[in-house]
Amino acid sequence: MKLTPKNDGTVRVRGAREHNLRNVDVDIPRDALVVFTGVSGSGKSSLAFGTLYAEAQRRYLESVSPYARRLFHQLSVPAVDSIDGLPPAVALQQQRGAPTTRSSVGSVTTLSNLLRMLYSRAGDYPPHQPLLYAESFSPNTAEGACTKCHGLGRVYEVTEQTMVPDPSLTIRERAIAAWPTAWGGQNQRDILVSLGYNVDIPWRDLPRKNRDWILFTEEQPQVPVYAGFTPAETRQALKRKMEPSYMGTFTGVKHHVLTTFANTQSALMKKRVAQFMLSTVCDVCHGKRLRPESLSVKFAGHDIAEIAALPLKRLSAVLAPFAVTGGHAHAANPEKTEVTKRITADLTARLAVLLNLGLGYLSLERSTPTLSPGELQRLRLATQLHSNLFGVVYVLDEPSAGLHPADTEALLDALDELKQSGNSIFVVEHELDVIRRADWIVDVGPGAGVNGGEVLYSGPPAGLASITESQTRRYLFPMATPSHAQRRTPKAWLKLSGITRNNLEALDAEFPLGIFTSVTGVSGSGKSTLVSQVLVELVAKRLGQKLKTEDEEADGLEQEAIVTTGGKIVSGMEHIRRLVVVDQKPIGRTPRSNMATYTGLFDHVRKLFATTKLARSRKYDAGRFSFNVAKGRCETCTGEGFVCVELLFLPSVYSPCPTCHGARFNAKTLEVLYCEKSIADVLALTVDAAADFFAEDPHVARALQVLQEVGLGYLRLGQPATELSGGEAQRVKLATELQRAERGNTLYILDEPTTGLHPSDVERLQRQLQNLVTAGNTVLVVEHDMQMIAASDWVIDIGPGAGDEGGRIVAAGPPNVIAKAKNSKTAPFLAATLL
Repeated sequence: MKLTPKNDGTVRVRGAREHNLRNVDVDIPRDALVVFTGVSGSGKSSLAFGTLYAEAQRRYLESVSPYARRLFHQLSVPAVDSIDGLPPAVALQQQRGAPTTRSSVGSVTTLSNLLRMLYSRAGDYPPHQPLLYAESFSPNTAEGACTKCHGLGRVYEVTEQTMVPDPSLTIRERAIAAWPTAWGGQNQRDILVSLGYNVDIPWRDLPRKNRDWILFTEEQPQVPVYAGFTPAETRQALKRKMEPSYMGTFTGVKHHVLTTFANTQSALMKKRVAQFMLSTVCDVCHGKRLRPESLSVKFAGHDIAEIAALPLKRLSAVLAPFAVTGGHAHAANPEKTEVTKRITADLTARLAVLLNLGLGYLSLERSTPTLSPGELQRLRLATQLHSNLFGVVYVLDEPSAGLHPADTEALLDALDELKQSGNSIFVVEHELDVIRRADWIVDVGPGAGVNGGEVLYSGPPAGLASITESQTRRYLFPMATPSHAQRRTPKAWLKLSGITRNNLEALDAEFPLGIFTSVTGVSGSGKSTLVSQVLVELVAKRLGQKLKTEDEEADGLEQEAIVTTGGKIVSGMEHIRRLVVVDQKPIGRTPRSNMATYTGLFDHVRKLFATTKLARSRKYDAGRFSFNVAKGRCETCTGEGFVCVELLFLPSVYSPCPTCHGARFNAKTLEVLYCEKSIADVLALTVDAAADFFAEDPHVARALQVLQEVGLGYLRLGQPATELSGGEAQRVKLATELQRAERGNTLYILDEPTTGLHPSDVERLQRQLQNLVTAGNTVLVVEHDMQMIAASDWVIDIGPGAGDEGGRIVAAGPPNVIAKAKNSKTAPFLAATLL
């Protein structure tokens, strides 16, 4: 295939200015695998997603009615002069699914729909049971959900022990922990005084009748409340029928907990009341979430809950014979045999795509919040591979993220299949194996942020070798063999035994201390279970550290934790003083949280503004320079920087605030200048620019230097947390940790810290992690990046396969030893890197 751009097969971009792009002109071939490369923050995503995909989507949406248009999440119109030859586009970005356990692998891939149809039309029913429609096999419908647990598989109860954990306290001393801590709780206590209850004796001394009424009543009496009165004064006021402060309505404590959990829109409120509810497996459906009549229907000897719990690889093996023969269960009913054959053939064909993408270890019931962004993206890709679309541009965001090189091979084959079907594949990628397979490379750079935004090269891969400005070129065409520093030796060992969780069974493991260790293995082999779950939990428990493990937005009760059923630390804890887990969860849920506030950097900056001559003369304190405090922020947008404009039939549009024009502060606050810049000007600076600006201030300069060292120099100080990728959020957390003065005997655990990093940024990150080890700490990373693994002192390889084919330690030792391990899927790739 000739790939030189020509009029009939080329996408022509002219004058692209999205984000940091500098009036970019570029020609890109269609019907090819095109990889967009460049350092993190160079502008490659702005070109691929912000420009090409956004424009393709805009053109498509212009062809549908305004009514239908409002149902889509619309991107803003990209800043570009013109794009010619652009086909319709499908984006497969890395994003987590909705944080609810009702969303699963089966629902994302639509395989659950087919399975329900199979059970409805071709299942083995008990004698005399009427036919059930497909909806009856879904726990998310009224027809299918177990009537006791409403399809959750668990029941929740509120008991006296959960609501009143310390019965020695009085009601005034907040014995009823389930009540709100602020005015809401005070209000209920005052109402009880008006109702004649004694709130000043220990809870356990109250008569049982009184305790039960307070906790469990459904009555909601309205009574006068006398705020600030003592019980004696309240009794007198009631006797005299004095005018009350207000009329208060009493709510039973259990009623408050259950209604708050069911109705609140606040994730924090939901999480708070969830702690007063006990969760147990439903005794009607035994956790299977369906009605008894639905569970009585079998296929291949399994009910639908059992079959949804099988790993996809095992499920495919169960269904495969039926796809050929239709089975022998319906010999008297040839129509049923044909239905069985057709549905199982479709199921096995779809499953084959998932197995080829290395996802055979997942089950249909696995909920989406437990999946990595890479797994979720591959599930969506599998759906597209089966859709047989033609003439489409697929835009993918780092599809190799979270993938072992062995799984990347399967991914590339899948992309090749899409291309052979007559589609164009545009991929934003850092992984060298993917870049090498490209038909065409668009390299963006040379640096990040304001130092990037130019197309350095657009052409076949070989041509990049002559582009001296390209950072990618150094790694794609290495001039010299990488040198690996002298390996360190462990100063001690942390030994675990009998670990049983997910696919780990009675596993013994040893982690070296005082050195840099990588834990490797194919996706689903058990690496994260061993390190990010079991090891973290056991060490935290021994240190008495509390870990924040749940997703802030997930329903407290839907977060049914998988418990470690076996495993203990045998020795080595005397060498660990502190545990630091640096994960990829967001650093904040709203645009008000940003990198400057999270790292504590903004506190120092606000203090600097408060010391200026003008601020002192006006008596402005540091709080004045926070957009979260009323006195300093713009009142029109309450410090958001933008206002929401509601448009009839169209999605809401966010436009810069007409008063502060996006500055977030009021005019008086913006009059205060530090070295000729306002507080808004400072927040608009990138980390690199701010490092020059604050070079004279040691506090701020140190924080900025660390952010630069972990490869975040291109981000703006005020960049909202919601705009950061998982990898960027993880590096912000790492930078925050690196600023702490405390050093030595700390165990640092990072899960895939190289996600979203260009090889040049991986080098910088490596240096930071090696510095932590030099300072007397232990660094343990779960990693797929061979560059990082090759630089480790020690490697623990888990596998050999995924799911039930993994969960064992295949090899452990220095990288050169692992590279020769016979049964390791990591070995050949590591050997190639060490050459």
